[in-house]
Amino acid sequence: MNLVTLQTKPTKNFQDNLDYLEKLILQTPIESFILASELCLTLYAYERLEEASKLTIEAIKRLTILSKNRTIALTMTTKEEGKYFNTFYIFHKEKIVHKQSKIKLFTLNDENKYFTEGEEKNIKLFEIDGLKIGVLICFELRFIDYWQKLKGADIILIPAMWGAKRKDNYETLTRALAVANQCFVIASDSADESCAKSSAIITPFGEITLDDEKEIISKIVDLKEIKLMRKYLDVGIK
Repeated sequence: MNLVTLQTKPTKNFQDNLDYLEKLILQTPIESFILASELCLTLYAYERLEEASKLTIEAIKRLTILSKNRTIALTMTTKEEGKYFNTFYIFHKEKIVHKQSKIKLFTLNDENKYFTEGEEKNIKLFEIDGLKIGVLICFELRFIDYWQKLKGADIILIPAMWGAKRKDNYETLTRALAVANQCFVIASDSADESCAKSSAIITPFGEITLDDEKEIISKIVDLKEIKLMRKYLDVGIK
């Protein structure tokens, strides 16, 4: 399987960001499993949340089509019953196969003043073609209890806008998650100047593919590594 993490620097033009995301997706091989960074189409843009939520409607249509022969994951701004959410979507075979809204909002960035928390019950494993997938959105990575909820995952996705000052934390936590859960981790952080970058693909053994200079970081992996690692070091993960 070809795993891909996208590391882009969004502009203030939401439409341009969507067009560019589509361009990058089409540069990846068919059947790739792709993760883009948190709110990669709009950033937080608190003063433009209505505009951002309307772009999401268009993005869903376009990403659904693009997922015909690729799996595509990212978070976008959504609006429900007058409230805004930071919502993760994953598109596969022209369908939305899972979505969950961020539950741990980052108060240092005032996210809690503009977005509404999602529901913790949605942090759970779901399946795509027999693979068990889990998601933690940015700040949620710091909460070890959530790691337990994703025990047994084959792939865990971490879309983020992780601050540059905490770059080492992001790299340490994403690698530790892969090692602790003996699974692949795809981490995608924004290339905005305020962010850490550090987007990476990490194996169950903790080997890292990372390049802060690239927009597209990819790695062909053998999913058998998961079972081999769990058999080699049995810590009770099945």
